[in-house]
Amino acid sequence: MHSYSLNAPAKINLYLEILGDAGDGYHELAMILQSIELADQIDIRAIGTQEIKVHCHHPEVPTDESNLAYKAAALMWEEFPEYFANLGGVEITIHKRIPVAAGLAGGSTDAAAVLVGIDMLWQLGLTHPELEQLAAQLGSDVPFCLAGGTALALGRGERLSALPGLDSLYVVLGKYRSLMVSTAWAYQTYRAQFGETYIRELEDLESRANRFHSGPMVKEILNKDGGKIGKLLRNDLEKVVLPNHPQVLELRKAFENSGAIGTMMSGSGPTVFALCESQEQAQEIQQKVSIDITDPDLEFWVTKLSTQGIQIMSTP
Repeated sequence: MHSYSLNAPAKINLYLEILGDAGDGYHELAMILQSIELADQIDIRAIGTQEIKVHCHHPEVPTDESNLAYKAAALMWEEFPEYFANLGGVEITIHKRIPVAAGLAGGSTDAAAVLVGIDMLWQLGLTHPELEQLAAQLGSDVPFCLAGGTALALGRGERLSALPGLDSLYVVLGKYRSLMVSTAWAYQTYRAQFGETYIRELEDLESRANRFHSGPMVKEILNKDGGKIGKLLRNDLEKVVLPNHPQVLELRKAFENSGAIGTMMSGSGPTVFALCESQEQAQEIQQKVSIDITDPDLEFWVTKLSTQGIQIMSTP
């Protein structure tokens, strides 16, 4: 088969706690990552020439070497040069539905889809752990995006433990179209303001990680109790993003007052989500908040939690 079309879901953070400094510019984190049905479509085909081509209709998505999907293809070229030499390069078309620079892992999930697509195009037969090792070289969210669902993530986000899937809850996402927040800025600012609270000793970090494994949020996910999950949402990056971005704070407060079972900023933002028990509730909350905040720059999406990661859709 010479081409594939893949579904690449976005993700939200149900929990993000910054534990300490990993010592290499990254942070030690404890997170619960969750796939949602909002997804990009990635078409990938063999082109028989020694090059990588990326196409995307979205004006804010680069199509050069800076694109994470391009980097994923280049990594496969580097790791399997004989396949690239014999079978040629790839053409990647990104149908962008996940908002850009939104804290929803849009670039990471596209990269994960490219890894899966090239594995199939070149018939490499890579195992999931082998794909995860490649994904970890591209970014902290890329390994999770491969399998998706619900997962506990430790370290930089690459140490994953699958949890029972949550697929009965809905979310409303809200994002100001023109507003972007730099992930690097968010973490650097957090370190500058709260670095004295970091756990310093390795034993203490391991102890906190072990407690997280059996902590309240994981317990309620095992129980699939949406109401209690909503009350336990946590994102430490809100401490620096919300004071610096009043629009995001206003949106979060509007969601809080809308009757959702929980609301939080996802990742480094600026997307804010409201967790809902039904599609009807999600649609009602979207309507209510859009009346409360009448800004044409504010966009909404209603979607559902998902148990899926990268999925083959068809051959384009």
